[in-house]
Amino acid sequence: MSQGQVEQGAEDGAQPRDRAQPTDASPWRPLRTWIPMVLVPAMGFMRFVPDLVPNGPSMMWMTSSFGPFLIGLLVVLWWLTASRARWFERILGVLGLVGAVGIEQMICHPSMRGPLPIVLTIPMAIAAFAIGTMLFGRMLSVRRTVLALGLAALATAHSALVRTDGVWGDFSFGFDWRWKPTAEQLASDELRRAGGAVAGAVVDAPALLAALESAPWPRFRGPRGDSAQRGRRFSDDWSGRPPRELWRNRIGPAWSSFAIGADRLFTQEQRLEEEVVSCYDAKTGRPIWSFATPSRFFESLGGLGPRGTPTLADGSVYALGAEGILVRVSAVDGSLVWKADLKAASGRTEPPMWGFSCSPCVDGGVVVVHAGGEGDKGIVAFRVEDGQVAWTAPAGELSYASVQKITLLGREYLCLLSNSGAHLLEPSTGRPVYDYAFPHAGYRACQAQVIDGDKLLIPAGMGTGTRLVQFSSGENGLEGKDLWTSLDMKPDYNDILVHDGHIYGFDNAIFACIGLEDGTRKWKGGRYAKGQALLLADSGLIVVVGERGELVLVRATPEKHEELGRIEALGDKTWNHPVVVDDRLYLRNAEEIVCYELPAAN
Repeated sequence: MSQGQVEQGAEDGAQPRDRAQPTDASPWRPLRTWIPMVLVPAMGFMRFVPDLVPNGPSMMWMTSSFGPFLIGLLVVLWWLTASRARWFERILGVLGLVGAVGIEQMICHPSMRGPLPIVLTIPMAIAAFAIGTMLFGRMLSVRRTVLALGLAALATAHSALVRTDGVWGDFSFGFDWRWKPTAEQLASDELRRAGGAVAGAVVDAPALLAALESAPWPRFRGPRGDSAQRGRRFSDDWSGRPPRELWRNRIGPAWSSFAIGADRLFTQEQRLEEEVVSCYDAKTGRPIWSFATPSRFFESLGGLGPRGTPTLADGSVYALGAEGILVRVSAVDGSLVWKADLKAASGRTEPPMWGFSCSPCVDGGVVVVHAGGEGDKGIVAFRVEDGQVAWTAPAGELSYASVQKITLLGREYLCLLSNSGAHLLEPSTGRPVYDYAFPHAGYRACQAQVIDGDKLLIPAGMGTGTRLVQFSSGENGLEGKDLWTSLDMKPDYNDILVHDGHIYGFDNAIFACIGLEDGTRKWKGGRYAKGQALLLADSGLIVVVGERGELVLVRATPEKHEELGRIEALGDKTWNHPVVVDDRLYLRNAEEIVCYELPAAN
């Protein structure tokens, strides 16, 4: 070609090859990008649906978790069928995406495996690739696909550099750099520096056992199972007399609360490859003993460690691990009495999605837990003397609640809430007495509460609400009559409180009050995310622990939401139930345990 021809070509507007306009003979075409322009924003929209629908059902998490992945598959379908890319480009793009995610999974932190690729990594890679095709789609060479894959590789590289401890209550993930020390590493280091737990320390065993018989907080949610403290009155003036911190320790991850007796705290935690039942001095926080079981349950939404709370009974501590190992250990020195496998007893091969979460119910010579097995193995009772199965009973499969003993119409029953409703059993035999149908499309993680001896308050969850049922004795036994169902109180995994004819708790992520008589809303305020609360019954006060660890004092009144004081107590996600014994408030989360002295009323 002559110099004149080259110059003439330039004058005619000839483009470099990558940017050239296609000719009829060219195999290259600009990519059709309007489809990913619609689909990529839709992926983001699906991820934040729980924020946009704050009062939606509990299964809304599935939309947030898996919606972006499903739309991402539509992006891949567009690329393969309607993108105008050449066929070798299409194959290169898919193989490149698979390779990027595969390499990330090979080198990522273990917490980023499991369902995380579907929930996070794959949608991020696909979205980044789609953005690349939109940015470079008019290039008429394979460079556009290579550049789009480069963006996808950068997106997956982020997943390789971080770890997760699970989601928050709004289903947003919590991340840390993978090289940052974990909570369990920090707790193990602190315990090692302190010299470790003094297992088998010399104590006056008979005196300790006698004191444990009158334990003030022997089980999950306290002696009456209602998360209420009684017997002391406390000040409502936190501005002038705030709670005083007495001690603070590191602790291994778990969502457990405390059982307390004889100035000892009993809880559960994860320490590296072992689930631990641990005992601390309630006055000083000093570790006393620990019992470890080789077990490690991690789930990328719920996080790491045990879920249940130990139960004190007969001088022993009963605790259920997240993988289904039930133990009875001595409350004196932590020595093992027996161990049982709930999976084997119920015929399950795997734990529930978020792990076994039941706090043991000890009554009448048996310890009873929810298993969710098929047939008549939904609830399993083990003999306290040897850990052998005493009886089994049917129950709903999905429950992260705990079996509890209640008294209705002067008779005692075992009660469990599951996805199908409320199950009432005969305590001595496990014989089903009454199954009250109140289905909830999702997990149930709240406890029922008896009202006036003949009514059962049943929290269901987001999208379903709370119901009050009145029971009577009929010709065929118990009969239940619905009094009301309120959509103004939709707890998720946050238990409710009852005080002076009113109900207090979390309506999704906002604290609220409704009337016990008809379930109508009195007020709604206090954005504490997905926290927990405890009633100071004789003081007319409520201690709220926000999901981010703030400690808030609220007046228990139907007149208005009245916040009386606030302190920053814990520095990270807190789903654990608080406990008050005497004038001491005990809090914990997956990183720390702290004790405060509450100011007494004047």
